[in-house]
Amino acid sequence: MRRFALSIAASMTAATMAMAEGVVAPAEVEFDEYGAVTVSLSGAPGDAENGRLLMNKGSGNCIACHAVTDLEELGFHGEIGPPLDGVADRWTEADLRGIVANAKVMFEGTMMPSFYKTTGYVRPGDAYTGKAAEGELAPLLTAQEVEDVVAYLMTLKES
Repeated sequence: MRRFALSIAASMTAATMAMAEGVVAPAEVEFDEYGAVTVSLSGAPGDAENGRLLMNKGSGNCIACHAVTDLEELGFHGEIGPPLDGVADRWTEADLRGIVANAKVMFEGTMMPSFYKTTGYVRPGDAYTGKAAEGELAPLLTAQEVEDVVAYLMTLKES
C-alpha cells in the first residue's frame, strides 16, 4: 500500500512539474521592442470567464482604473485609465499580454501596476505593517491569471 501511495505521489509531482515547465517566470518574460509578449506566460490557454472575475477582484481589480461596459453591473468604474470597450480591436493578444504583465515597458511612466513582475520595485510595503517587504515578492497575478485577463480582454470588441 505504501509503495502504491509513493507511486501516486511521484506521478502527481511529475505532472505538476510538467505543467509548470510551460510557465515563464516573471524575470524571464521577453518583451519585443514595443512591449508586446508573444509567448503565453503559462503555456495554457486563458480562461475568459476567470479573467472577467479578476477584472473586479483580488490582485486584478482592473475596473478600479478602467471602465468596461460589459462589467457595468459591478458598480464603480475608474476613469484614470482608458475605457477597455473595444480593446481587442485596438491591440493584439501579444500587446495586451505585455500591457497586463508590465505596462511600463510599453508606456514608460504609466500609473498602471506591473501585474507580472517580482523585482525592481522602489520600496514595496509589507501589507499594512508600514514596513518594507522582506524576501522575494510574488507577482500580483500568476502567469495563468495574466492569460485569463488577456483572454477576457480579447472578447471586448466594438461590435
